[in-house]
Amino acid sequence: MSSAAENGEAAPGKQNEEKTYKKTASSAIKGAIQLGIGYTVGNLTSKPERDVLMQDFYVVESVFLPSEGSNLTPAHHYPDFRFKTYAPLAFRYFRELFGIKPDDYLYSICSEPLIELSNPGASGSLFFVTSDDEFIIKTVQHKEAEFLQKLLPGYYMNLNQNPRTLLPKFYGLYCMQSGGINIRIVVMNNVLPRSMRMHFTYDLKGSTYKRRASRKEREKSNPTFKDLDFLQDMHEGLYFDTETYNALMKTLQRDCRVLESFKIMDYSLLLGIHFLDHSIKEKEEENSQNVPDAKRPGMQKVLYSTAMESIQGPGKSGDGMITENADTMGGIPAKSHRGEKLLLFMGIIDILQSYRLMKKLEHSWKALVYDGDTVSVHRPSFYADRFLKFMNSRVFKKIQALKASPSKKRCNSIAALKATSQEIVSSINQEWKDEKRDLLTEGQSFSSLDEEALGSRHRPDLVPSTPSLFEAASLATTISSSSLYVSEHYPHDRPALYSNSK
Repeated sequence: MSSAAENGEAAPGKQNEEKTYKKTASSAIKGAIQLGIGYTVGNLTSKPERDVLMQDFYVVESVFLPSEGSNLTPAHHYPDFRFKTYAPLAFRYFRELFGIKPDDYLYSICSEPLIELSNPGASGSLFFVTSDDEFIIKTVQHKEAEFLQKLLPGYYMNLNQNPRTLLPKFYGLYCMQSGGINIRIVVMNNVLPRSMRMHFTYDLKGSTYKRRASRKEREKSNPTFKDLDFLQDMHEGLYFDTETYNALMKTLQRDCRVLESFKIMDYSLLLGIHFLDHSIKEKEEENSQNVPDAKRPGMQKVLYSTAMESIQGPGKSGDGMITENADTMGGIPAKSHRGEKLLLFMGIIDILQSYRLMKKLEHSWKALVYDGDTVSVHRPSFYADRFLKFMNSRVFKKIQALKASPSKKRCNSIAALKATSQEIVSSINQEWKDEKRDLLTEGQSFSSLDEEALGSRHRPDLVPSTPSLFEAASLATTISSSSLYVSEHYPHDRPALYSNSK
């Protein structure tokens, strides 16, 4: 469910070549989506508000929209089709929970043509984004739509307990039937706003088996990279202040436990990285070229839709990472290992994968050929633990506190002073020991000279002995200074010097 993984990049292809899905042109799919949602949501407003009941999760409403129109539906230039709405009351509750009014929902989806995005994954799904950047519309397979229907009661309970989540926010599940073909679509939140350029986009699973972007993907203007690419490009990880880091990891842990309880695996973290320094340069270049601003989407209005609102925290910009006037678009402030200021946009995607028989078989044969712990398909509990470990140790890291309190600074300075003084004292002691050893040696040599002098005068009343430390020091000082003086002026009287000194 790689929502805006291409950051608003148009679907690749030759000019005038329209993309098809299940032999249906994408333009016909977009038109049917807008007509069908416009009718069903408008019809739903006439139904009174009430609590969501268990049977509401399994209700399916259907309406036929012929091309010539009817008493209930408008005429259109697309083939005749039937439009189904799954659990309309339950999804109405979900939209209200996130502050989406029916008029705003209709205006976002139906007022202007949907924008098609390219898909970096292998699913072959079509992706559309609304012109105001609020919603992503994705085609899903029959098994995924069926699994989402079964998931709705538990999803309802989880959102009631915790609306702040990085899990996908589902706003509607529909099915378009035309010419014997069923095209199922889901409406959800947009993770990566197009108005904010993503300098790097990653799809991370915590797996290393074949987790590198293909050559074809790399050739795109805004490629979506994978785990091995991240480890190569951002090998030091991304750094947060303590409060933001704890809030992010708490949210990821809670979301992974929810997915594990539903036996969901093979999900990813879609991560968009925006460099603020690069953005400033780009804006300066645009201003210098006097490029008129095109119509760009503004700030997202849906509650808990931005990355900062989705994590467990008040949404503060920690440690002055971002200037107060910066338009963050709800991004999470972070820094690279080089100290570059970043904005991160993220969300968990591709959660409609249940660990059923086919997934078990897929993991079994991959584990026989490769290391079973490195492949992406795994049992849900192991997958969640590996996913969290990868995010905690390789992707997201905590900035070590550099600013200490005054008391801590004082303690640190005293401790540093003590350590420095101890080093100085120890070095002085070592020098003193070395000097003492040299002086004692010199004293012994002076004593032998005295013995020779005393022997020449035949003085039996004087017993030669080794001088004490202070005597040797004074003697050495006197002799060294005298010897220098004598060597300069009286080099021939050196024997007389020793006798006179004694």
